[in-house]
Amino acid sequence: MFITDIRKEFYDVVVNQRVALLVSSDIDALCACKILQALFHCDQVQYTLVPVTGWQDLGTAFLEHKEQFRCFVLINCGANVDLLETLQPEEDSIFFICDTHRPVDVVNVYNDTQVKLMIKQDDDLGVPSYDDIFRDEEEEGGDDSGNESDGGSEPSGKRRRYDEGEVERRIERQRATREWEARRREILFDYEQYEYHGTSAAMVIFELAWVLTKDTKDMLWWAIIGLTDQWVHDKITHMKYVTDIATLQRHVSRHNHRNEDEDNSLSIDCMRISFEYDLRLALYQHWSLFESICNSSYTSCNFKLWSMHGQKKLQEFLADMGLPLKQVKQKFNSMDMSVKENLREVIEESSNKYGMKDIRIQTFGVHFGFKNHFLASDVVHATASLLESTEKDDSPGDNFIKALDCLSRSNLERLHGGIDLAKKKLMAIQQTVASCICTNLILSQGPFLYCYLLEGTPDVKLFSKPMALTLLCKYLLKAFVRSTRNKRCKLLPLIIAAPMDVEKRTVIVLGIPPESETSDKKNFFGRAFEKAAESTSSRTLHDHFDTSIIELKMEDRTKFLDALITLLS
Repeated sequence: MFITDIRKEFYDVVVNQRVALLVSSDIDALCACKILQALFHCDQVQYTLVPVTGWQDLGTAFLEHKEQFRCFVLINCGANVDLLETLQPEEDSIFFICDTHRPVDVVNVYNDTQVKLMIKQDDDLGVPSYDDIFRDEEEEGGDDSGNESDGGSEPSGKRRRYDEGEVERRIERQRATREWEARRREILFDYEQYEYHGTSAAMVIFELAWVLTKDTKDMLWWAIIGLTDQWVHDKITHMKYVTDIATLQRHVSRHNHRNEDEDNSLSIDCMRISFEYDLRLALYQHWSLFESICNSSYTSCNFKLWSMHGQKKLQEFLADMGLPLKQVKQKFNSMDMSVKENLREVIEESSNKYGMKDIRIQTFGVHFGFKNHFLASDVVHATASLLESTEKDDSPGDNFIKALDCLSRSNLERLHGGIDLAKKKLMAIQQTVASCICTNLILSQGPFLYCYLLEGTPDVKLFSKPMALTLLCKYLLKAFVRSTRNKRCKLLPLIIAAPMDVEKRTVIVLGIPPESETSDKKNFFGRAFEKAAESTSSRTLHDHFDTSIIELKMEDRTKFLDALITLLS
């Protein structure tokens, strides 16, 4: 069931309990976790933190902890399947779910005792009504059973007449049941057809902190990163992003106003969050402007930097801005102050001439003391790179802890390390996109586009991770739409496959909806993948919390794709 009063129905319940905190491996979940940890520290709530990467992990974590805990808080996992069916818990276990995955499973919505959903009701949820999908068993069974035994001693003529009426009624009941079931299947299909994302979990937990009047600047910054993660990884519409930014902007003004009176506004370790209308250039303040333009999907796709013509256009663009190449190619921090002063305006003016009207985006920046300035998107890229680090010795658990650490302002070393990893990742994505476009690796398969990264591709190990593959996939589709002349292909979704585990011979497969400005970001591949795997009995693993990402045996790739083509044609 949906929680209406998050303070009374969630926080006041868990504050006196030991809590198991099961957190999914994505940035928004990490940020929500940081806020909740801070609240738990305030009230000395005992909790155990368990990172989970998929459904199998979640099942294992639950089995390990179900003896010691009654309260389970699930962040960014658990809402989109029937949780009680999946975990088979005891009757006294309670699950509080704060999850952005939609649609929410109907059994979770209508379970009043064990499943409590911390999900914003103003998200357009469209949950079917109870009567359309559930029937009481009395209704279903009707009164069929009691009638045979009743009239045993009655004369046979009377009995036959009575039976005819009874048979008709029974047939009528069965027909009504069949109609109801057909309608139920249709309603559920419409409801569960598309996967999409709702309000950021970090924002929901931040609102709890605000209601409890325990919100701090750090918590607000984590909520901002949670929202920015949804924008960077393209999970929400632009409209939703702008609306949520406005909500957070009010909180930022409130906090800044509160701190104006305090003496520490200029102390060395103070933290200052500001609303900024900044450039859509990845990590440009920690890189050189030139490299940032080359490795940001927005500018790279607009210039078509994978072609000679695109490289030439970039040189013209830099000349149009009147910035010396020496300045553009050195680290941003080392650029002349005279150049940096009105850099954003200069870039915006030239971008407009080159058809990049949206080069600036509403976002937030943070200053830690005098020296460190980060944009929210910088932190998202850095955290994602730490979370999906492919270093040999690191386990997913180690990466989770490192990523969680880099969100604390006491750990700026780690954040800078994450930014260096993120630069490598963005360069790898840029090079892979260029090679896929130049060697025509993206094929039109009829109802969708398809790209397979071969085993020998540079950095292919990086793309066995879901977030890196998602970024690559979005970037690749944008680039393809810019470079193709085929109008029909511009409207198609893209499926990308990359080697996952060479020893087990598995590939990771991911599908994204078509590229368009007005896209509602709803993804239909989750259901399609399930159906295709079922019809061809392909060996697949649907372990990811996003249903549009699956693992597949290499040998089954061809028949799986053929089934998808037939299904979607």
